[in-house]
Amino acid sequence: MKIDIHTHIMPDKMPNWVAKFGYGEFIHLEHRNCKACMMKGDKLFRVVEENCFEVDLRLKEMEATEVTMQVLSTIPVLFNYWAKPKDALETSRFFNDHIADSVTKHPERFIGIGTVPLQDIDLSIQEMERCITELKMPGLEIGSNINGKNLSDKSFFPFYEAAEKMGCALFIHPWEMMGEDQMQQYWLPWLVGMPAETSRAICSMIFGGVFQKFPKLRVAFAHGGGSFPFTIGRIEHGFNVRPDLVAVDNAINPRNYLDKFWLDSLVHDENALHYLLNLMGNEKICMGSDYPFPLGEHHPGKLIEETNLSTDIKEKLLYKNAMDWLGLQ
Repeated sequence: MKIDIHTHIMPDKMPNWVAKFGYGEFIHLEHRNCKACMMKGDKLFRVVEENCFEVDLRLKEMEATEVTMQVLSTIPVLFNYWAKPKDALETSRFFNDHIADSVTKHPERFIGIGTVPLQDIDLSIQEMERCITELKMPGLEIGSNINGKNLSDKSFFPFYEAAEKMGCALFIHPWEMMGEDQMQQYWLPWLVGMPAETSRAICSMIFGGVFQKFPKLRVAFAHGGGSFPFTIGRIEHGFNVRPDLVAVDNAINPRNYLDKFWLDSLVHDENALHYLLNLMGNEKICMGSDYPFPLGEHHPGKLIEETNLSTDIKEKLLYKNAMDWLGLQ
């Protein structure tokens, strides 16, 4: 059995929200000359393959790679945190309903997690409750920062409190990478910015006391935790030598939190996977592929399957840890 906690999906048809709302660069999809074009306003943002939205093709590719279930989440560019809150709520509900419909049609193959307009905490909690109670989702996907605001910001604490109370798992995905404007060449925002952005999110939640204040919150981070696992020594050293700068909101060593959150396995390197296991333990890493995008693992779970690990550890990484994070039986 294999559960892929990190996959993205979008509807094949979306309203033209720029035309409807009269502002912004909302994404919609246009099908042109056998290509699916994600349009940002009236500009081409990205051409995507059919497996981004064609469920039948997705199911065939899951069969080919022996993936039992995918956890479906929206594409981060569709978060729309920059929009007016009521408009972002409308787009969030549209994407959540689409994901829920995909799960309803194939409940044995898909698990859905939602998105919420985190620029407005009250609306986010309202939509989280709908996702959990009405759409039967076990969790939500959120960005690594919200309009430049770190996840340690106290304004998000009511959201975390509600998520903890509802048993809502959180999947944190990098987006709006810091320094993106300064490194447009060589795909550096994705190769350098994304790992740094994920570390930003983890460090913010640790140093901001989120895991301390909400100990039952179940949080997973994408891309193997980005650069965080490989710089934990530096992070801990900084905590020790400059507590006046680092430990201002939480005086507990960051290394003490390594068993408080989950990471996906998307590291593309056997030595890196062994390092993650040594650092995090074998109960906090879940298979994640970033399907269907090029930077993901093209045969989900292959790195785990081909790494010299015991059957018990492989089972934990391939599906058991995912079920623990999602709170599923």
